[in-house]
Amino acid sequence: MSSPAGKRVIIVGAGPAGLAAAEVLAQAGIAVTIHDRMPNPARKFLLAGRGGLNLTHSEDLETFLTRYGDARTDLEPAIRAFAPDDLRLWCESLGIETFVGSSGRVFPKQMKASPLLRAWLGRLAGLGVQLVAHSNWTGWDSDALTFDTADGPRTERPSASIFALGGASWPRLGSDGSWQSAFAARGVAIAPLRPANSGFLASWSPLFRQKCAGQPLKRILLRFEDQELRGEALLTAYGLEGNAIYALSNRLREAIASEGQAELEIDLLPDIPLDKLAQRLAGPRKDSVSNRLRKAGLSAAAASFLREDDRGPQLPADPLRLAHRIKQSRIRLTGVAPIERAISTAGGVTWSSLNAEYSLKSIPNTFVAGEMLDWEAPTGGYLLQACFATGRVAARGVLARLASS
Repeated sequence: MSSPAGKRVIIVGAGPAGLAAAEVLAQAGIAVTIHDRMPNPARKFLLAGRGGLNLTHSEDLETFLTRYGDARTDLEPAIRAFAPDDLRLWCESLGIETFVGSSGRVFPKQMKASPLLRAWLGRLAGLGVQLVAHSNWTGWDSDALTFDTADGPRTERPSASIFALGGASWPRLGSDGSWQSAFAARGVAIAPLRPANSGFLASWSPLFRQKCAGQPLKRILLRFEDQELRGEALLTAYGLEGNAIYALSNRLREAIASEGQAELEIDLLPDIPLDKLAQRLAGPRKDSVSNRLRKAGLSAAAASFLREDDRGPQLPADPLRLAHRIKQSRIRLTGVAPIERAISTAGGVTWSSLNAEYSLKSIPNTFVAGEMLDWEAPTGGYLLQACFATGRVAARGVLARLASS
């Protein structure tokens, strides 16, 4: 199949960034073929949708952009060109209504990814986009792309190509970072892939691990260095994870990399001032410490968590000292959970390896989008927003390149 202008583009990777690029290109009349190693497209996108599919966030754009940290300067043009409001309008164009949750996060009303994905794939099919499943990209043969497909080896010589292969989290869904060696061999600088929005390791006692793994710590406040935030954490057999932990993961990860550990402080009852909490804890002398903790409002898991504090399992009997312990519980994190368990990854193709339109300086007519790029963001809609936006930038870069050739 060829476009009216005889141009054909190959996209490698059928996640949100790849599909977004395909839509822009196909709407411009370019013939597009997407290759993906998995049997079905957007497997990680579908997994994310099981929890409600947090598409983006409704906060003002200036605040939104700060969530990308050091990568803000590089990502800002893409996100301004396809902002959260644009993403919501795009969803509506597919017949998918969205709403803003109490946290400011934006979700589809159906709270699922599958209806949106079906509508999107239907649009792409109507535009003539071809999808080749079970097709594993194996590298370059000179300037040609080579694939192992269900029908045997396949070579593609497109007018341009866009790579959107993701990072290295959840490899069973298709993103395993295996692309790095082929890109590095062609002179592309790659920042090491690291877990982002990940859990962390802690040395729990065997009894605590047995009793409390899988239990939440709700409505807590976490402090690390000069940052503090409210949220929830989940106690796991290996340590801690959850949205509040994910939001601190880049700082915790870097501290562990440089110091070998990170001490996290947690206020288990942030809504109760210290003096009032001490009054609650000053119960009858016959009350055990465990009973006083329960009456003060601590869950059984939170009360057990206190005994895992760096200061040891013995809790002070004095109400004020015990209140201090509750509001300044300290836990030493000793490592980062494996990258395979992370929600996303940091690192990837460095911005210095790219031109402004996301084309690679060292490989002609080759573009990169999505999580392959060197950026990270917390959960809350920021990950998907950037994937959609960078896919569209790469596609517009391809259109500009083809128009000038």
